[in-house]
Amino acid sequence: MNMQPIDPLAFLVAPHRQWSTQWLLLCAGDFAAGEFNGMTVGWGSFGTMWGKPFAQVVVRPTRYTYTFLERFDSFTLTAFAPPCVEALKLFGSASGRDGDKFAKAGLTPTASTAVDAPSVAEAELVVECRKIYWQDVDPTHFLAHDTESFYPQKDYHRIYFGEILAIRGTAAYRT
Repeated sequence: MNMQPIDPLAFLVAPHRQWSTQWLLLCAGDFAAGEFNGMTVGWGSFGTMWGKPFAQVVVRPTRYTYTFLERFDSFTLTAFAPPCVEALKLFGSASGRDGDKFAKAGLTPTASTAVDAPSVAEAELVVECRKIYWQDVDPTHFLAHDTESFYPQKDYHRIYFGEILAIRGTAAYRT
């Protein structure tokens, strides 16, 4: 892919489409140490928080990637061209506890430019983030009555805010 650095002020994304229908690969850990994992995410956001560009992700404590988000201070979000949909399905359904999802999916983890968490060589977009905040979802604060239906196991997400330190992408992601 012909990816170039993108200034956060020039970052162009259709957020609802990206999160809900195209998905992103969330990677956390330390690439150089060989300690990392990834999972497909379909809930999150991009925006501005405390004057900084940020990405928000949510991860259930039962996910293996959660342990890496807790141990390490950075994460990446990666978008792919449509042929990678099968790889994203694998990352959303298989656990890294049971084997190398990257190898099974045919994806190549690689060093990021600004954080320790890995990027993926086949990406068309990589957003590199340093954690700046977390909070657990509190079901007593749900205002929409149907929200609880997403949690039949009561495994409420942990919310992470990451300051965006670097963005690389194809021309489709730049204004």
